[in-house]
Amino acid sequence: MSETTATPPAHPIEFGDAKRRLKAIFIGSVGNLVEWYDFYAYTAFALYFAPAFFPSHDPVVQQLNAATLFAAGFIVRPIGGWLFGHLADRYGRWLSLMVSVLMMCFGSLIIAFTPTYATIGFAAPALLALARIIEGLSLGGEYGASATYLTEIADPEHRGFYSSFQYVTLIGGQLTAILVLLLLQNVFLTHEQLVDWGWRIPFVIGAILAVTAMFMRRHMHETESFEAAKATMKKESSLKGLLKYPREVAIVVGLTAGGTAAFYTFTTYMQTFVKQTVGLSDITTTYVIAGSLIFAAVLQPIYGAISDRIGRKPLLIFFGLAGTLLTVPILTTLAGTKSAFVAFLLLCGAWLFTAGYTSINAVVKAELFPTAIRATGVAVPYAVTVSIFGGTAPAIALFFKQQGHEQWFYYYLAGIIFLSFLVYSTMRDTKHASAMERHE
Repeated sequence: MSETTATPPAHPIEFGDAKRRLKAIFIGSVGNLVEWYDFYAYTAFALYFAPAFFPSHDPVVQQLNAATLFAAGFIVRPIGGWLFGHLADRYGRWLSLMVSVLMMCFGSLIIAFTPTYATIGFAAPALLALARIIEGLSLGGEYGASATYLTEIADPEHRGFYSSFQYVTLIGGQLTAILVLLLLQNVFLTHEQLVDWGWRIPFVIGAILAVTAMFMRRHMHETESFEAAKATMKKESSLKGLLKYPREVAIVVGLTAGGTAAFYTFTTYMQTFVKQTVGLSDITTTYVIAGSLIFAAVLQPIYGAISDRIGRKPLLIFFGLAGTLLTVPILTTLAGTKSAFVAFLLLCGAWLFTAGYTSINAVVKAELFPTAIRATGVAVPYAVTVSIFGGTAPAIALFFKQQGHEQWFYYYLAGIIFLSFLVYSTMRDTKHASAMERHE
């Protein structure tokens, strides 16, 4: 069942068709941005709300508790991937994307209005955990449906470029969370107000944005690939259908492990790392992280377009090789610097190779599976791998830090990237051997 078909020759794209595709990609990407904003607002404001939910005299312990709940949101992502992947493969990409953004709205509202530990005791972190589980289910479904939709809606010769906007908006979601943080830090609130009640504001904003995205997504049209597959689609369990593609599932797990560990290290964990290990102030930390993320967002479509020219495999190999060799030196140097500018340059250096994975991982996974099982095939093995290697990265790093061996995490990350490098070296190039035209 793993045979693939070569990518069909390019055909001229009419202006009207290109406009339709771009509009659909824009709407799908905006919804993705909102979902990731809601998810990352948790990380961006963890320094402020952690004391309200996890009382302790040690800030490292507070952040470790917050990071543990962050990881909990990832544990349920495979369930979300299966649930929404099945929904997308059976009833359409559009419906899955609508329901996922609505769930994210609900999760944000719970965080925004949950009383503190001082008010309701252990019920406070319990409700916070519930909200993260709901958001994790939503995000587990969003990735597979979004990656599938963006890849199917693009024309064959520009799939790498168009699908790269999934990570542009993913990073954009984190940038939006950081922008809200900067505005609250510098313009509207004092530090005391942020710790007291101001951390609730971004979650209210997230809920409002999620509702807005849901209304925008009402006008999305279904992909031609899904419509073509409906006539021949078999009524069987999505997981049973996925078991017919064990090689493809293994490839998704292998190519994701190192990339997701690197991504969550240089995004989610860096907010805490630059603040606590490098020792920069709250505001300076925010500026450094925001600047590096802007640089990362710019890289995504550039690398995506390059993959449309030279293939997906060379970029993945570049990430695997450079990540294996440079991760430890970059993090070691970053831990030893006290300069915000040097920290910014080092993070940009990390993104130069990490973007080799992030820019094209969605299209590579989508190109591995036929239409009838594509959303599930992209979402489930990806979500399982992210739960193991991505969502746990901040908690593992903080655990090593608490034990006095923070540098052990650097070698852990480099080792995971090396394992993915072995997969990149042996897998086929999905641009030249794609399953996109297969609908069974």
